[in-house]
Amino acid sequence: MASRREIRRRIRSVKNLAQITKAMQMVAASRMRRAQARVAASRPYSEAMRDVVAQLAARSGAKEHPLLKEREVRTIGLVTITPDRGLAGALVSNINRATHRFVDSQTVHVRTVTVGRKGRTFAVRFGLDVAATFQDLGDYPGMAEVTPIARQVLDDFSDGTVDRVYLAFTRFHSMLRQTPEIIQILPAQPPELDAGASPWNFEPDEPEKVLDVLLPRYVESVIFQALLEAKASEQSARMVAMSNATDNANEMVGELTLEMNKARQAEITQEIAEIATAAGAVTSG
Repeated sequence: MASRREIRRRIRSVKNLAQITKAMQMVAASRMRRAQARVAASRPYSEAMRDVVAQLAARSGAKEHPLLKEREVRTIGLVTITPDRGLAGALVSNINRATHRFVDSQTVHVRTVTVGRKGRTFAVRFGLDVAATFQDLGDYPGMAEVTPIARQVLDDFSDGTVDRVYLAFTRFHSMLRQTPEIIQILPAQPPELDAGASPWNFEPDEPEKVLDVLLPRYVESVIFQALLEAKASEQSARMVAMSNATDNANEMVGELTLEMNKARQAEITQEIAEIATAAGAVTSG
């Protein structure tokens, strides 16, 4: 059994660790609330953008637009969105595992564009073809950070470097639930047109010209929404992980305190036994 001094030292260390994880939990909770608000605020815009693109894509001749037209797939592009930092529970391993399964399932070459340090580290470790990497976008990225990513994707698709582009990210559902998803973004796949949707009027009334301007913005909006979802998921997962770490540390402090009390009781018992033995020796002498 460890001495009381060693146990006290361990208790102090665990208490200090619990204070750190508690502080990280509070920071993550604050960032998570703001990230969640940004996700909720951006969804109406994304839905409206999808509605507009769906109506345009339904018009005659729109399917022949270069960003909508399917072609023979020789190379696939994959954009992966991961955190820059760890301490987020299983979130990083889940999205990386989904990415690895996707790459393994393809029969053609896959070029990756990584967003976040963890994704780049994973891609390098497993020997994936990394075309570009973006990192340190901050906890609250804006369109200024998304535009270079979208430009890389659009340029690679337009010049024929890749023939199809997918986006891997973590979808935010709630504080306790985040799921990895992989969706196709190029050629753009607008949702089915809702029969009850209000028709839009376009000027000029030529789908090709409107799509030339709108589709790049549509791709940007999809990447931006995915980035916001990933950031909210990251902060939620980190808050839960730090909360669990704090609870485990407090539980460990309780166990170490009990162990220290047992050690103290054993020392007292030993001292009493030694005193009784000495007293017996004196009496018998």
